[in-house]
Formats: sequence, C-alpha cells, structure tokens
Amino acid sequence: MLNIGLKTTHNMKEKIVFNDGLIDLAQPRLGTKVIYKTDDFFASANRIISPTIPIFKEGIFDKHGKWMDGWESRRKRTSGYDFIVLKLGKPGKISKIDVDTSYFNGNQPSMVSIEGAYSNSNKIKQFKWIPILSKKKVKANSHHFFSVKNSKVFTHIKFNIFPDGGVARLRLYGSITKSKKNINKKINLASLLDGASIIACNNEHFGKAENILAPGKAKNMGDGWETRRRRGKGNDWLILNSIDGNSIDKIEISTHHFKGNFPSYCSLQATYLPTKNSKQIVSSSNKWRYLLKNSKLSANKTHIFRNSLMKKEKINYIKINIFPDGGISRFRIFGYKI
Repeated sequence: MLNIGLKTTHNMKEKIVFNDGLIDLAQPRLGTKVIYKTDDFFASANRIISPTIPIFKEGIFDKHGKWMDGWESRRKRTSGYDFIVLKLGKPGKISKIDVDTSYFNGNQPSMVSIEGAYSNSNKIKQFKWIPILSKKKVKANSHHFFSVKNSKVFTHIKFNIFPDGGVARLRLYGSITKSKKNINKKINLASLLDGASIIACNNEHFGKAENILAPGKAKNMGDGWETRRRRGKGNDWLILNSIDGNSIDKIEISTHHFKGNFPSYCSLQATYLPTKNSKQIVSSSNKWRYLLKNSKLSANKTHIFRNSLMKKEKINYIKINIFPDGGISRFRIFGYKI
C-alpha cells in the first residue's frame, strides 16, 4: 500500500499510515490487464502488475536468459522504444505513480513516460493519448515516486520505456470512478470494485488494510489485514471510505485463515462527512456513533451482525476497531446506495 505520509496519532505512541483513499488501479484483482506489448523477450509484461513484492532468484535462468521478476524487453537494435498498454479494470483518476526497478541493475531503462486514454474499445490505434507523466530518468534498483496533476478519468494506460530494459512493478495509485448505477438499491457499500477505499490505519504490518474490501474469499492470511502483535495498551483500527449509503442492515466480518491470530472482539463506528481531509477524518473518528458495539470474534469464520444502532442514518466513513490486535480477511456492509 502506498504510504502517502506518516503522522503521530493522538496517543503520541503510534504512527498512522495515511492511504488517503488511494488504491493501485493497476492491480489484477480489479480486472486490469496488459493488452499490448512491443516486446517482452526476457520477462513477461504481465509481471509488471503483479500484486506481490518483487523478488530475485539467484542463479535461475530460463530459455531466454536470467529470470527476472518484472517486465524486460530485449536490447533494442533499431530506432524507437518499447511500451506496454494496460486496460484498467476500473476507470479512474491517477494521483501517484511508483515505477519500481527493484533488482534491475544495468538493465533498467534510461527514462520512462506514461500516457492515458479514455475509450470504450480496445482498438489501440484509435486511442487519443494524453500525457500523464513526461519523460523521467530512472535509476537501477529503486522506487521512483511521481505525483500526477492530471485529473482526467482514464480507461487505458501506455507505459513507455526508453529505449528498452526492465521494470519490476508499475503502481498507479488513484481512485475508482464511483458508478452512478444501483442508486436506491441494496449493495455492499464496502466493495473495492465499486469505489470503497482505505483512508488510514494504525498498522498493516502483515497484510494490507485494503485487502478486506476485496471481492471473494481470502486466499490466505496474506490476503487479509493483519497487524503486528500489540505489546502496549490500546487497540488497532482502520478507517474506510464507503460508498454513500443508508438503511444499513447486514454486516459481515470474516476471519477466514486467521486461527491463532484473530482479534478477540471488534466494534464499528460510522459517520457521514463532507470533508475529504484524511487528518480531520482520523482526528474526529473517536467521536463517531457506534454502528456495532463490542462484538466477539472467533477463528476462521464469517460473522454476521445486524445493525440496530444506526438504522436511519446515512454514512460514508466507517471505523473498524479490533481488540487488541490481529487479522480479519474481509469486511462487507449492506445498505442502500444514495
């Protein structure tokens, strides 16, 4: 998860991970895929959007050469440059970019640039590309973070490398364009696919907070949110920006795969705020009304709760408190989209 910044919490003992509602739009679980590449002779272009952290396999070679965890083209002997085209699984705006050249040392590109397009088709030759990131120099074995000023919505991304070489990962942090469909219909208001996102959490040492919003059942513990073992007072928490909704009914909290490290119990607080300032949201969260008071959790199970405390109120932010620490794999909350 991209850490936009760190700020000490009100108890002055822990640091908050501010994600500011940004998610990686290039991740495959949103449906993002590579639809074109000029060349990926040494390493598959598909690896550049892998959700895992890049690794290095010492002494491992395949039929094309050294195995590398990323996208790598052959050495170009003609004019031009290499590029890939991504079709984003969900249209969205891009705010931050991470070009990661981890383990590419001597075979990284000289420069990179990024363009975007909005299209309902995959006919690449008809796309009207708009610059998102101008040519930037890149270094070996490094993360390169860039801020984007363009506020347009994109469906396709063109990632250019000059003239050739390898990049381990491309992360495009932004926000999914929330659908205008399903108004006044009961849906999961905490769906990553429909635009829900994480604002902040106090810890995500073993698993990203964003994972709890993902579709389907978690694959393993690493596919959930898990904090480190707490050795002091207090409890762990996260805040998510849900889809605007009301008439909350069913709440699902899953601890699948968490058998010796599930939280003892949890609570939920919620509110409706017009502000989008993450620091203000966090500072006000302790005063939010309870949507679910202290409720016992158990191992490897989907827990279903009914809302009896905030039946009429509309919400767009939810705070999940877990006591004292541990992991949950999925969170779903059903209400009417407004």
